Amino acid sequence: MKLVIGILLGSSAGLAAAATGQAADLSHRNAASIEYVRTCSAYGGGFFYIPGTETCLQISGRARYEAGYMAPGSRQVPGAGDTFQSRGQLRINFDARTETANGTLRAFLRADLADRSGPFLASGTQQRIANAFPGVGQDTFGRVQNFVVADKAFVQFAGLTAGRASSFFDFYAHDFEIVGATLGSNVPSTNVLAYTATLNEDVSLTLAIEDPIFRKNPLYAQTGSPSQGIGTAAVSTQFTTAPTPVIVSRDAAGAVTGVTQIDAVQRSRMPDFVSALRYDAAWGSAQVSAAMKDINVGGPLGATFLDSSAASRIPTGAFVGAQTTYGWALQGGLQVNTPFIAPGDSFYLQGAYGEGAAIYTGYTAFSGTYTNQSAPFAGGLFSQWLADAVVSPTTGRIELSNSFTVVGSYLHYWAPEWRSAFFGSYGEMRFPSHLRPELSSIGVASGALQNGTTTYPTANLITAAPGTFGFSLNSVLRDTYQVVTGASLIWSPVKDLDIGAEAVYSKVGLLSGRALRADRSAPAGANIFTVTQQDTFQARFRVQRDF
Repeated sequence: MKLVIGILLGSSAGLAAAATGQAADLSHRNAASIEYVRTCSAYGGGFFYIPGTETCLQISGRARYEAGYMAPGSRQVPGAGDTFQSRGQLRINFDARTETANGTLRAFLRADLADRSGPFLASGTQQRIANAFPGVGQDTFGRVQNFVVADKAFVQFAGLTAGRASSFFDFYAHDFEIVGATLGSNVPSTNVLAYTATLNEDVSLTLAIEDPIFRKNPLYAQTGSPSQGIGTAAVSTQFTTAPTPVIVSRDAAGAVTGVTQIDAVQRSRMPDFVSALRYDAAWGSAQVSAAMKDINVGGPLGATFLDSSAASRIPTGAFVGAQTTYGWALQGGLQVNTPFIAPGDSFYLQGAYGEGAAIYTGYTAFSGTYTNQSAPFAGGLFSQWLADAVVSPTTGRIELSNSFTVVGSYLHYWAPEWRSAFFGSYGEMRFPSHLRPELSSIGVASGALQNGTTTYPTANLITAAPGTFGFSLNSVLRDTYQVVTGASLIWSPVKDLDIGAEAVYSKVGLLSGRALRADRSAPAGANIFTVTQQDTFQARFRVQRDF
């Protein structure tokens, strides 16, 4: 019996050994080799090699919460009265780089998504440029908004930048601010094709073509109704063909007898041309940038409005057809590191001037962009006009507005974990002085034009004659100024965590004269209420984690 058991155990051991040997042989022949993720140190921390490639990738992101308070002008103005606002935001970044014989090949991607409420965290500017979409309920319209944008998606190689990236015109782009309310150019993303030449170790020159839509502020236009009343400024509701009037005939006494409407919507006809000369050194940076953009209008919309006896008096040479002119802007900026005050301290100073280029000078940064006029804040007492240009009703020619801005910002570290920013800006915007009287003559000198038994409205937002209260108190196309100033305090208890707050004061005023208050009305013969400026205060709290 012992012999049988021994034979069986021996056979089993032999079979097990044979099986183990075969399994070992099989594993040796068929198992794939394991490739571990390798750290890539060529481009700084956080990069690793994508397995199977020589491309280094960095993945980073951000989570942010913000809450804010903003004092409204008056709830008597429709849509005003909100004070509290909040936002939750996520950001994800991918940075891929590969070394080649011609230098680094880079692709950078960034997506931003946010859910936000309140009249200012829910940005009308971003909604008008299609980066956000609104809630549509009675209590949510204008108060709830989702922000979804492909913020960055560009390729860089051998001096070429192509894709969606920050504008090369910009320099100080609200770098030290939470609210980002100071005046100055800051278009976070545009579609761009650029070439940057390195002139020496410190100096570079960039030439770029950028998408024109992201820098077009509308021309003066109106809804088509002349009965707006003094102090009221309607927003054009005709977004495909916004009308603006041009006089085509007058009678022997000079009264207007014929008016046509020109299509004031700007078409996308050519890119913006941008150049930037930049100097970077250990002490800081300096940049001079320039931009040129086209401004265009179309021809008449529908029939010309004519008095029945005016057909023979249409002046020769009156130009009312499609046309193009060019706006431009210049900007200079200086950034200086000041470690001799405290490690990490830095100072920015920037100024810009432009004609027909309000977004390039950044005059629209606080009040709102992609609109020809806006209340500077909810419950604003009068509308601020921001049009890049106006079509003269007398000549039919495009005439440009001009604007300038200056901004300064200082970042100071009280301690490694505590820092503050102090900032302020000032700007002005002006229109050719003859345009308001010309526009008023359309609605005043002739009233509603007659053609036989048909009455045609003389669409215009200025309905009173020069020298009257109605003319002087109307806010349409008035020259304005803006002041924005503020400060912040931020605590970073651990690396890449910011907890802080910022307070901002903003004021918009008329450079001359007064305007009727939009929140007050008075019966005929009663006292009227006027204003020369409007201001507001806002505060914002932020918790942000970057990784």
